[in-house]
Amino acid sequence: MGELFGIDGGFIVLGCFALILVLFIFIIVLFVKLSSLRKQYTQMMNGSKAENMEQLLIDMQHGLNEQKAESQATAAKVGTIQNAMMKMKSKVAIHRYNAFNEGGSDLSFTIAILDEYQDGVILTGIHSREQMYLYAKPIQKAQSTYTLSPEEKEAINQTLKQP
Repeated sequence: MGELFGIDGGFIVLGCFALILVLFIFIIVLFVKLSSLRKQYTQMMNGSKAENMEQLLIDMQHGLNEQKAESQATAAKVGTIQNAMMKMKSKVAIHRYNAFNEGGSDLSFTIAILDEYQDGVILTGIHSREQMYLYAKPIQKAQSTYTLSPEEKEAINQTLKQP
């Protein structure tokens, strides 16, 4: 039959053998790629079976939901702490001065203790040779319902300059 087409029988056998060899090499390459793909699939599945894939996804979603709830709870706690810290009396300033012009030293003082809202108290101690007087005045929004002396205003201004 090969002679009908002008092709020798040896060429046909050689061609078939070459085709079989090419196909065999192609199968080996595909087998190596499939092995690599199986290895990657096993790593992705973390050693578990394909039937457990749905359960793995459900567990992952459950874990994410728990983390989200914890994150929201933590954010709420941080907000509460921040609000509490703003009400803490953390801005303190001391202004010392000589209340009387009688040659003494700066033994009189004013202490302003305020929070972030500029609320708190101001303490003033006036020292003279015979006695010492201590006054306390409430402060709201850097103001008082009582008259403030210039020294008390200075102490409040010092707290307002603090970060």
